[in-house]
Amino acid sequence: MAAAPPPKADELQPFPPKEQLPGVAFCITSPPPWPEAILLGFQHFIVMLGTTVIIPSSLVPQMGGGNEEKARVVQTILFVAGINTLFQTFFGTRLPVVMGGSYIFVGPTISIILAGRYSNEADPHEKFLRTMRGTQGALLIASTIQIILGFSGLWRNVVKLLSPLAAVPLVSLVGFGLYELGFPGVAKCVEIGLPEVFLLVVFSQYLSQVLDFGKSVFSRFSVLFTVSIVWLYAYILTIGGAYKNSPPKTQVHCRVDRSGLISGAPWISVPYPFQWGAPTFDAGEAFAMMMTSFIALVESTGAFIGASRYASATMIPPSIISRGVGWQGIGLLLDSFFGTATGTSVSVENIGLLALTRIGSRRVVQISAGFMIFFSVLGKFGALFASIPLPIFAGMYCLFFAYVGGVGLSLLQFCNLNSFRTKFIMGFAFFMGLSVPQYFNEYTAVASYGPVHTGARWFNDMINVPFSSKPFVAGLVAYILDNTLQIKESAVRKDRGNHWWEKFRSFKKDARSQEFYSLPFNLNKFFPSV
Repeated sequence: MAAAPPPKADELQPFPPKEQLPGVAFCITSPPPWPEAILLGFQHFIVMLGTTVIIPSSLVPQMGGGNEEKARVVQTILFVAGINTLFQTFFGTRLPVVMGGSYIFVGPTISIILAGRYSNEADPHEKFLRTMRGTQGALLIASTIQIILGFSGLWRNVVKLLSPLAAVPLVSLVGFGLYELGFPGVAKCVEIGLPEVFLLVVFSQYLSQVLDFGKSVFSRFSVLFTVSIVWLYAYILTIGGAYKNSPPKTQVHCRVDRSGLISGAPWISVPYPFQWGAPTFDAGEAFAMMMTSFIALVESTGAFIGASRYASATMIPPSIISRGVGWQGIGLLLDSFFGTATGTSVSVENIGLLALTRIGSRRVVQISAGFMIFFSVLGKFGALFASIPLPIFAGMYCLFFAYVGGVGLSLLQFCNLNSFRTKFIMGFAFFMGLSVPQYFNEYTAVASYGPVHTGARWFNDMINVPFSSKPFVAGLVAYILDNTLQIKESAVRKDRGNHWWEKFRSFKKDARSQEFYSLPFNLNKFFPSV
């Protein structure tokens, strides 16, 4: 029996690492045609609505607010998110990232809600106003952390020591770490959540294989197609009486008329600074919110790196990340002025949408910011889209968060995977990033308070919130190990992938950094990046 022919030499070669992600239709600096860009921008607006609605739906009732207050808070988050997204895409990192509400701020906000000084307030509306002013004061102080670390360049010095190996657990868990918002959210109304997951996979991945026409249309606009189909299906179920005798929780999740946003929203309303009154300050709450602000800064650093890959840009230089963090701090300051009840960070789901559409254009995200501001002012119309049942958003998250986790894993192409050092750092960081927050979250679910439980609620939050964040724990473990373990050995520099990112450590070392990240209107002359 004849032996099989030996494989050709080129078949044995591993895939070469790519400094820029290939296969992206429109990269960061190349906008699609205007009609397509406007539709894609609207798609980004739809995707960011999920978080925009989930956070106020959780917080506002606890604060004492009703549907009217909830609708106004949603409007305010939308308005500020639009402004912050424009700031970030024009003057911050210049990446195509949406700056929206962040879940990491929910814990400290709940602590403010439960503070003793509000518990004696009998009038629910007055309690809502007082609590909101308390969150505004805490967010105002917390914004200084990001503004100082970002604009002073201190965060640049931290990020300079971040290698591709240390970035893998951080970026991956920015996406994978949000698994609780995926299928558990779908299962709250499985008859509309599951069709969204199924249809989104079919439209974005499979239709291009079987159709000879409109291949890119179905994949690029798969969110608009599938949300429209499943939303209509949910509407038919609602008016058909499918949930007439269902428990209240099922009705809230499944019906299209139970969010209370449309009835509570005004036709036209422009959010304005201090619309709830002047901020009030409490030192302990400010400390807790400052720590949370630092965690949001770390998570956004991972998100910026992921977005730079899906925008088909080169690795984002540390000075540009630092500049973006500073502008995120400005965003947090605006949150405190307008009263959003939560802080701002990079919207992870919108990074996943960059991957799904394969369009990383900056202009598309700037158009989406315009939609955010427009629909925040036209309250009823914005509330209509915001009333999409949340299991539909959860279905989309299953794909978007997976894409962000995947781009973190793709950074391993720069590392030596045959090194035991690499395997230990990567594996241990991933494991601790999942295991430590699991303990903190389980403990909190059973006991209604975290493992650190002293008389000072603010101190508890300063410890419990960081260790409940999966990207923060994983990134911290990987960063410390990678910068202390066997660093004097000559092979380690290549093992951890530092030689690939060396040229991007400084803004001026690679001409592509200038192309992707330089400021508009010749502002680089006045605000040079290093």
